[in-house]
Amino acid sequence: MSFAGKTAVITGSNSGIGLGVARELARAGADVVLNSFTDSDADHALAAELAKEFGVKARYIAADMSKAADCRRLIADAGTCDILVNNAGIQFVAPIDEFPTEKWDAIIAINLTSAFHTTAAALPVMRAAGWGRVVNIASAHGLTASPYKSAYVAAKHGIVGLTKVTALETAQEPITCNAVCPGYVLTPLVEAQIPDTMKEYGMDRETVIKEVMLARQPSKDFATVEQLGGTVNFLCSDAASQITGTTISVDGGWTAL
Repeated sequence: MSFAGKTAVITGSNSGIGLGVARELARAGADVVLNSFTDSDADHALAAELAKEFGVKARYIAADMSKAADCRRLIADAGTCDILVNNAGIQFVAPIDEFPTEKWDAIIAINLTSAFHTTAAALPVMRAAGWGRVVNIASAHGLTASPYKSAYVAAKHGIVGLTKVTALETAQEPITCNAVCPGYVLTPLVEAQIPDTMKEYGMDRETVIKEVMLARQPSKDFATVEQLGGTVNFLCSDAASQITGTTISVDGGWTAL
């Protein structure tokens, strides 16, 4: 399906999964709005590169997803929003009794609350346009849990719940809302962690990936940002118009265990 004439707003999209999703939506003809809080020359250049590569309109809007007003302003500044991809997220790992309160608050704000605010701002715009797609990037941790990730797991479970409520509230409208639940994805951030993990465990690259990093991912292979983008494109297509309120796992079988 071509998304020509549609505008997609992707939060947290100057790298990793968010950028991969933005690229695939642009490849399908959507105009895209990139976002992060950094507001660097490189961010704006990235949008210009996407516009040139895919022949679409692309721009960057700085907004801090930890702040409610910024989340809602992002949608207002975009001008229109046919496709909303809530992707922004951070991580911190610690036992519950040692988990810093400020880290809990930040993870809940950015990983969960931001999606509430952007969705609340985008739904009236989608209703006025007579069409809309909301795709929330959750996680395998939205369906299962791991120790030491209390805030992240709580936020991602919350995203799955928010997805279901949004879908029910829009069920009789031409608007859908779904969540994509990735397992481990080969992003630049993950790639950068491989050499240090190899040193820590005294293993070669292939062994440390399969036995340490992908210990819970039965496929023993990373998902790619292109696969995540393709999944989002499908959920935004006409073929998925009756798919709403559900999760699609891209996790190599992780949540089948």
